[in-house]
Formats: sequence, structure tokens, C-alpha cells
Amino acid sequence: MRDYGFWVKLATRASVSVALLLIVVKAGAWLMTDSSSMLASLTDSMLDSLASLFTFFAVRYAIQPADNEHRFGHGKAESLAALVQSALITGSALLLFVHSIQQWVQGSPVQQHQIGIYVSLFAIVATLALVILQRIVVAKTQSKAIAADSLHFTSDLALNTAVIVALLFNAYGMGWADSVFAIGIAIFLAYGAVRIGWDAFQSLMDRELPEAEKQQILATIKAVPGVLGVHDLRTRAAGQVRFVQCHVELDDHLSIRQAHHIADTVERQVAALFPPTDVIVHMDPQSVVPDNGDTPF
Repeated sequence: MRDYGFWVKLATRASVSVALLLIVVKAGAWLMTDSSSMLASLTDSMLDSLASLFTFFAVRYAIQPADNEHRFGHGKAESLAALVQSALITGSALLLFVHSIQQWVQGSPVQQHQIGIYVSLFAIVATLALVILQRIVVAKTQSKAIAADSLHFTSDLALNTAVIVALLFNAYGMGWADSVFAIGIAIFLAYGAVRIGWDAFQSLMDRELPEAEKQQILATIKAVPGVLGVHDLRTRAAGQVRFVQCHVELDDHLSIRQAHHIADTVERQVAALFPPTDVIVHMDPQSVVPDNGDTPF
């Protein structure tokens, strides 16, 4: 099987290519139809292209190995890119909301509905093909960046369907539908941006791993022969890499070699849970650990 870098680069190239293609066709459709919902779809595709470009470069930077200046790797580049994406999406959603309100008040008619519908159908087909590729890549690499990009493009399937419905409504005399659907899309984009931004912020602040993963880590450590307890478990993630630190409690009479062997076993088994994972284990004689020492924090 090809390596991680090949698959994530393939997915990011495909993402950028599809986003740029959809910008071109949707821009032409918007100029011919003057549809707010089509403008909303165009805006989303422009955001997709920016997001895909950020992901394109962030993934390439994030997968670089650790160096002397970045001893913990470059994984946080993905979270930083996501935070920038969140700000861009929020600003564009606000502009789209204002434009849609203005068109609703002015009552501007939509022209050539068929063109908008055909372009939206083309966008659905192209986006679906990209999402399928991205899910294949996620299955092979477990890349969070590609998974987030895939989730964003998956939402585009619903967005393009909404544009088709809005244009059909407008064609049958319900002129308000185009602006209303565009306003709904703007709210949807803003909500998604807040979620992306919050998750990115938490990652940059070294938020702990999910509770289920932490419990799995604790269970794995305690199952290692010779481990009498564990405390001061600390976890975080940077891009694809998880970082785990803990203190294990060992029998006072073990030799340094025996204690080292147990610690190595703990590191190997925890690292095998969610590769790639960087594990650091500190060894404590059980006699120096307080009675409440067998706690994760």
C-alpha cells in the first residue's frame, strides 16, 4: 500500500481542482441567472477553494518529520489553517446574508432558471466523486484534515440540492424562495464556521483527547504485567500525532532494568492503540505514591 503522504496529497490536489472548477461554472451561472442562491453556492465554492488550498499546504507542512526547531512535529499547522478558514467562512456568510436581504427587499427576478439547475446538477456529480475519493483516503490514512474537508464537501451536496429547489420555486412564481434559501445557506455556513473554529482553537490549546480514548489508554496501561497503578495521565493531539504522558506505579524492589522493560512495554502498547502516538512514561516506586495515586489526573 502506498504511504500516507501519497494519499493525502492526492486528496488535497483533487479537492483544490474540483473547487476551482466549480467556481468557474458557478460564476458563469450566477452572471446569467442573478440568483442569490446561486451566489450562495458560488460563495461556498470559493470558500471551498480557500479551505482546500489551506489544507493543501497545511497537510504538506504538517506531515514533515520533527526537526531541531519543532521537536513535537508540525501537526498544529492543520489546526491553524482551520482557524483561518473559520474566519474567512464567517465573513463571507455575513456578506452573503446582507446581499440576500437586499435582493429580497428589491425583488430582483431570477433569469434562466434552467442554467442554474444544470450547473447545480453538475456540481452534485463532481462533489460526490470527490467525497468518494476523500473517504477512501480517510479509510487508508485516518487523516483528520482530509476527514474535515470531506465533511465540508458532503454538506455541499445538500447545499446544491437546496439551490435546485430554490430555482424551481422561483420558476413557479415564488420569487421570495431564492433569497430565503440563500439566507438559510448563509446561516448554515456561519454555524459550520463556528464549529470548525472552536475545534481548531481547542486543538491549539492542547485540549485533552476524548474521554473514551483516555479510558482505553488507562485500561491498556493497567493491563501491562508489573504495573500496579497509573496517575498524572496527560494527553493532547497535534495533527495526526497523539501525545501521551503518564506515571506508572511499580514495585519498589524491581531492578532498573526490570522497571525499564515494563515502561517500554507500556509505551509500545499505548502507541499501538492510535498510531502515530508519542508516549512518555515516568516510573514511580509505589511506596512514594499517595493513597489516591491511582487516578488519571
